[in-house]
Amino acid sequence: MTAEHRLTTLDCGVRIVTEAMPSVRSVSLGFWIGTGSRGETEPEAGLSHLLEHLLFKGSARYSSLEIDQIFDGMGAELNAGTGKETTSVYARVIDEHLPRALDVIADMVFRPALKEIDSERAVILEEIAMYEDDPQEKVFDVLGQAIFGEHPLGRAIIGYAPVIADTPASEIAAFHASRYLPTNIVIAAAGAVDHDALAQLVEEKLVSLGVHGGADGSAAAPVFLPAPPSTTPTRRFERKDTEQYHVCIGGQGLSRHDERRFALRVLDTIFGGTSSSRLFQEVRERHGLAYSVYSFTGAYQDSGQIGLYLGTRGENLEQAMRIVDGELVRLRSEPATAEELARAKENLKGRVLLALESTGSRMSRLGSEILAQAPLLGLDEVVERIDAVSLEDLEQLASELWDPVRLSIAGIGPEQDRFDRAMAGFEEVCAG
Repeated sequence: MTAEHRLTTLDCGVRIVTEAMPSVRSVSLGFWIGTGSRGETEPEAGLSHLLEHLLFKGSARYSSLEIDQIFDGMGAELNAGTGKETTSVYARVIDEHLPRALDVIADMVFRPALKEIDSERAVILEEIAMYEDDPQEKVFDVLGQAIFGEHPLGRAIIGYAPVIADTPASEIAAFHASRYLPTNIVIAAAGAVDHDALAQLVEEKLVSLGVHGGADGSAAAPVFLPAPPSTTPTRRFERKDTEQYHVCIGGQGLSRHDERRFALRVLDTIFGGTSSSRLFQEVRERHGLAYSVYSFTGAYQDSGQIGLYLGTRGENLEQAMRIVDGELVRLRSEPATAEELARAKENLKGRVLLALESTGSRMSRLGSEILAQAPLLGLDEVVERIDAVSLEDLEQLASELWDPVRLSIAGIGPEQDRFDRAMAGFEEVCAG
């Protein structure tokens, strides 16, 4: 912990972490739960996401309409999200409304009514249908399947339609009871917040809800399956009548605990993370072959993912892939010039500083890092880690992570033959 943060663990196991920002009147409050699609079996695929939706359908004390009215009456917005390893429920309110927001969210998280399930099933089935119609989004999950195979990390967070449609209410309740445990929950707040006062409010609320540790089931939540070892790269394609071919290329990356993660952020910034990056400049600005092209990274507890995305019309696909070929070869032979390295570092430091102006960004960082048992680094240390990245660090990462023998390919488009021809040429040049 750094001087900016305070952490308290209640007897029941719930952790409370705060960061005070005296210059603001608002507070971002979030409940972070250690459950996501990675913690699901095949017959449970999508229950974390379904449960997140059901939290909003009412609690032991508040109906769905009352929850909406309360937050509307505070001028606040209540939201939530499900990821591979976490679920979060969060809101931003003015400081005087913090006790009320805490009261309602805690009731939703710990004591959901789990009613109106069928109507919410229908909503998520529509969401799945919408997702299936959006190849620009779906191609990332096709890449996840190519990289991680049958492991839960390769599964779409949104889940499977039959699981959403058919899982009995009793099994959904059991899923909640096994995941939403005190020891698996972090309550994070940033802004105009007093740590001791919030900790007392939380403790009183949990006592009133009958939430406590010990023999009543507050043992640790199910452990995630270890990430699979890197496997032979695969190529996956889904045919769909689209105007563009949507292509993702990538492989396993670094975990959120890896000391090289700062170097990876610098490398990603140079390769395709900004409008001045190599991919953006070559594919879009110089040759006009795509509207959207970029690289990306993701980090999990014991693994990660790196990749790039490109969307282009069929007549441009082979030329675009030849340019991507060349940029990957260049990345491994010369990951950065001195100018690129300096600019990427300043970009990252600027983004870190700008994020600190947001109570929501600070709250998300607090909740996700404490839940993952990761160290909360102070601003000075983060800047030092970024500044310490060397050209040698980038060379090692580029050679390891962007090695062609580790890269899988995913695509969605109208003709598999055209896709296969473009990718065969890409693989041949990239490997050579």
